[in-house]
Amino acid sequence: MPRALAGARLLSPDIARVVAEQAGVCIRPLAMWVQDQQSGERRLVNVACGARLESACPPCARRNRLARMAQCQEGWHLEAEPERRPSSGNPPSTESAGGCMIESAGEASTQAASAGRRVRSTRRRQDAPRLPKRDKSRTTLGRTFTTKEGKVLRPSMFVTLTLPSYGRVRDGVPVEPGSYDYRRAARDALHFSKLVDRFVQNLRRVAGWEVQYFAAVEFQRRLAPHLHMAIRGTLARAEVRQVVAATYHQVWWPSADRVLFDGECLPVWTEAGRYIDPATGEVLSSWEEALDQLASDAEAEPLHVVQFGDQVDMQGVLSGTADADRCVRYLAKYLTKAVSGGALHTSGDARSAQRRHVGRLLEALRYEPCSPACANWLRYGVEPKRAKVGLLPGHCRGKAHRAEHLGYGGRRVLVSRKWSGKTLGEYTRERRAWVLQTLGAEESIDPDRFLWRLAASTDPDVPRLAVRLLDLVAERQQLRRKLAQASTEKGENVAGAQHAEARQ
Repeated sequence: MPRALAGARLLSPDIARVVAEQAGVCIRPLAMWVQDQQSGERRLVNVACGARLESACPPCARRNRLARMAQCQEGWHLEAEPERRPSSGNPPSTESAGGCMIESAGEASTQAASAGRRVRSTRRRQDAPRLPKRDKSRTTLGRTFTTKEGKVLRPSMFVTLTLPSYGRVRDGVPVEPGSYDYRRAARDALHFSKLVDRFVQNLRRVAGWEVQYFAAVEFQRRLAPHLHMAIRGTLARAEVRQVVAATYHQVWWPSADRVLFDGECLPVWTEAGRYIDPATGEVLSSWEEALDQLASDAEAEPLHVVQFGDQVDMQGVLSGTADADRCVRYLAKYLTKAVSGGALHTSGDARSAQRRHVGRLLEALRYEPCSPACANWLRYGVEPKRAKVGLLPGHCRGKAHRAEHLGYGGRRVLVSRKWSGKTLGEYTRERRAWVLQTLGAEESIDPDRFLWRLAASTDPDVPRLAVRLLDLVAERQQLRRKLAQASTEKGENVAGAQHAEARQ
């Protein structure tokens, strides 16, 4: 590992971070000790933190964004079915695979139970239009069209879906905050990811093929989540609008409209491992018991029904066009910022008004249950799923209750499993293989040969952060010189080599 100049030991960490950021290397690398079990050699390796948000580490966030852009572009206009290669090592999670967990399609609203699945009525809501159902073809490619000149076109779609209005807004802020439906806005945000799942199910049913998509969730200025979705293949716009209008998600949860416990009168945890009513000593209904009561009530209504609004934006996109590139960049535009980051770019008086708007929305979210395990269920007389000591209504640690998420607890990027046939990790490995091939190097390392251990922050053998950052900068500059030289010798584009190297 190249060693920075001795003067670097006196360098301010803030200045070192600026230098590292400009060089495109991680600004908060993890110090790892790597032990070679064959030779006994031990060395220190700086591992990139892999942060996805610019606020944490701009270089790592940019690399993640570029990888997502490559994933989106590669899978959008495929002319052949993607080849799904089995992954080595541990099976990827849905996040690492870029997958979106889709529940089995159907019109029934269901709730998981310990003894099978609870099924509500299979009848669709009377206020939702019915959808045609086509026989499904085992393809993910969509339709092709042939021009008069004999050219075959395989168009795709870019769709933007929004939630309904909760009241008049101006510059992202309610005109009349008192009449703005914050409760509905909060519940729609909490269950938005399930609505997207339902939309995909309905779209595939109408399309007649296995529709594949790459989607990104961000917030509008009014602080409501909306969806940008690249869809492989195309449908008639009237059909897409029909699917949007017919899509809804019913939340079959116990009632959360009547407060039973508040203030100092809160359920008490007992040695028996249950919560009880402090006044009567009665054991609260468990989550499963509450669902059983709901299922047995023929007159029961869902806690909430979430639907899309009337505003639907659609456009056809052809491969290799400026529109396709623009849409890919737009999908990845806010991936390096917090989910709500794109909605809070205001200043002056408008910023103050929007902060008050944020405060009112967070207050509406504070006591809304975000999941079966949410501590807020105690407020409504239900013991949360997997209850434990110390739960306190209004203090749920769930992702959806964090200020930066504004109620949305789902994944930021939603990618169908057959989009490109590759995981995000595979794109990283491909880029690494390209660099090694360009340099004429080979990588034949047995992963079991090395032991990795995170260095302790008090380890005296670990250099200061400023020194480690300058080491990384020196490594990056050396790699760039080698890549530029190798690319020139092979007659390749130097700028392209530098761009690919920057994504390592």
